[in-house]
Amino acid sequence: MQRQYSLLDRLAMQADAALRTLIPESCQASRPSPAATQPECPLDDEQRKHVTGLMRINHTGEVCAQGLYQGQALTARREDIRETMEEAAEEEIDHLVWCEQRLKELGGRTSLLNPLFYGMSFAIGASAGAISDRLSLGFVAATEDQVCKHLDNHLGQLPAGEKKSRAILEQMYIDEQEHSTSAIAAGGYRFPAPVKAGMSLVAKVMTASTYRI
Repeated sequence: MQRQYSLLDRLAMQADAALRTLIPESCQASRPSPAATQPECPLDDEQRKHVTGLMRINHTGEVCAQGLYQGQALTARREDIRETMEEAAEEEIDHLVWCEQRLKELGGRTSLLNPLFYGMSFAIGASAGAISDRLSLGFVAATEDQVCKHLDNHLGQLPAGEKKSRAILEQMYIDEQEHSTSAIAAGGYRFPAPVKAGMSLVAKVMTASTYRI
């Protein structure tokens, strides 16, 4: 028999998920990092700084994904949608851990703005879920589409020999595309172009700030 959680139980679970997301080295990936089998590439100071900035952006993107999915899971009306959101959040933990590991290898750190972006994403996800499950799923699809655009852009900016970061971003791209497709297939609303444009502007604020901070 499946256990039924109270609202208080779910809030406690969300608090635990937030702490695990925001405290470094608190999460464990279910899959090995794609970077593990790739050789380290010699980088000069400028290249290392740039790659570190890109990976910091991608790590914060995964922090946002955790906040979004956890918020949606909290307010989802249908149990199957709630389970879908929770499963997606678990899959995104792999990306979070991979990016954090790569940042450590590069001698970098995660963004100081992560708590802010997690909170904002959680609020957006909870609001979307409270309105309707269809809107919530549509928001997932639109967000993942934006993430894929950023990943494609970052792949084009990596130094040619930087295979470790490239392997991570390429696998993330595959996974994000699958999440977007699955959300639409589950009945997600297709957002119009003006809404996606607005989401893109918000994403640019995040990327510009977390590149350095």
